[in-house]
Amino acid sequence: MDTFKHQSFFQDIKLRELHGYRVKRRPYISDESSDFNQIGAVAIDHNGFTPPPMALSFCKTSKNSHIVAVTDEGGYLSLFNTRVQIPSSSTHLQNAEKAKVSEWVAHDNAIFDVCWIKEDTNILTASGDQSIKVWDAQGKQCVRALMGHTGSVKSICPHPTNHDIIVSGSRDGSFALWDLRCSDSSSENLCIPSIATVHEAHSSPSQRRTRRGKASSVSITSILYLKDELSIASAGAVDSVIKFWDTRNLKCPVIQACPHPDASIQKAHRFHGVSSLSQDLNGAFISASCMDSRIYLYNVLQAEKGHVKTFKGCKIESFFVKSAISPDAAHILSGSSDGNAYVWQVNKPLEDPVMLKGHDGEVTALDWCTSETGKVATSSDDFTVRFWNIHSSCYSNTRSPSSIRRRVIALSCMQRRKLFSSDEKPASMKNDTASCDSKLASHQDLPDLITVPEMSTPVSKKRKPLPGFEPQENFEKTPEAAMRSPSSVLNPPSSLRKTIRDYFIVTPSGLHSK
Repeated sequence: MDTFKHQSFFQDIKLRELHGYRVKRRPYISDESSDFNQIGAVAIDHNGFTPPPMALSFCKTSKNSHIVAVTDEGGYLSLFNTRVQIPSSSTHLQNAEKAKVSEWVAHDNAIFDVCWIKEDTNILTASGDQSIKVWDAQGKQCVRALMGHTGSVKSICPHPTNHDIIVSGSRDGSFALWDLRCSDSSSENLCIPSIATVHEAHSSPSQRRTRRGKASSVSITSILYLKDELSIASAGAVDSVIKFWDTRNLKCPVIQACPHPDASIQKAHRFHGVSSLSQDLNGAFISASCMDSRIYLYNVLQAEKGHVKTFKGCKIESFFVKSAISPDAAHILSGSSDGNAYVWQVNKPLEDPVMLKGHDGEVTALDWCTSETGKVATSSDDFTVRFWNIHSSCYSNTRSPSSIRRRVIALSCMQRRKLFSSDEKPASMKNDTASCDSKLASHQDLPDLITVPEMSTPVSKKRKPLPGFEPQENFEKTPEAAMRSPSSVLNPPSSLRKTIRDYFIVTPSGLHSK
């Protein structure tokens, strides 16, 4: 008797098409850790000196996405090629010699954070020597040095689109903004001062005040430049509060977010610090790994309402343990003090995470490769960096939580001719427009449509009006006309650009300090 072979739902619709285009399959993480393939492991070694790795970062461009930068406690900056075929019989030291692209001493102290900028031509490093350096990745030369912090620099993040602007957070309790264009290129001095600094950004409410009446500052553990290009998110070691700042006015935070918005509930619990923050590629979500061994996910536009999802299963017992949300906001990867790394599905927070086994020490820094889907890197106190591939597991047609799909119905050639040859809209076009509006209205998950100013034909190209016809439109260069021009849509004034502040109702009670 023949046994019946179950045909899965995804296999059944694998070759089908939706609305005329093929649906892109998205990697799906199953419940079996065997679906995760460890593609390599390298040891951190410098002629017998083996410091533990502290931070790592994949290149951002697709052509260099296989290159990962690793920093360590000894101040070294190493670049590895993750596409090198490594034999299973070779040791970690042999793997490092084969995969290593280059290395050099970047600081005289531990390097706590690293980041690629400017199409992977420059590398940012943040060190315990209280400085930030900008490196030429090809020449291995320091081209800028950002000086001004009075404590170890724990976190750095570039502007989303303008990598000349950088924000940094320090153990001295402050975060600072830097502009690489402020230095004089003809000067031999490479040092650049900050353009703005916020001191005591995260103050402990339980600490005693000094004689001058100022609260003692606490360490900034993580800093993010949000995708709206105007807002900054910061977190500290004193509690689980995330503060959002508007770079146009840094006197006070715009809003605060924490896992327990109710102050009475917060007092009943121990104040847990945040070890790291991360955001997805679209900037819709922020993940915060907390010292209570939980990872909280926030919706950026509703952060003051508290977290939307919680992920647990790992052990976060030191501020060196980091977590990161995937670029498509579909998964969360976290290190752990128990020697394992964990992966959750964002849409299934209650399910047990998948465990990545292989390290022999606390798993600390990690990163997602933005161009090679499913490739991740993890580092540990066992002096190794391991590379994993989760793309070969299985697939799901579920879309990313941060993705938004919208169908746009184009006009036919005949309708476009009628539109430009007559001021009156054709009846068929009215019907199509009405049906399109009804379809859009039926999708509740779509955001509000943006009203685009009316675009008109220039006077010199417009048909001459009939006798007795008086045009009602005024084409003078008035401020009102400038606001209705197409250029105002593409390049709006800075005063009209929306930031995260515009989505919240700011009240005195909403800005209370923890």
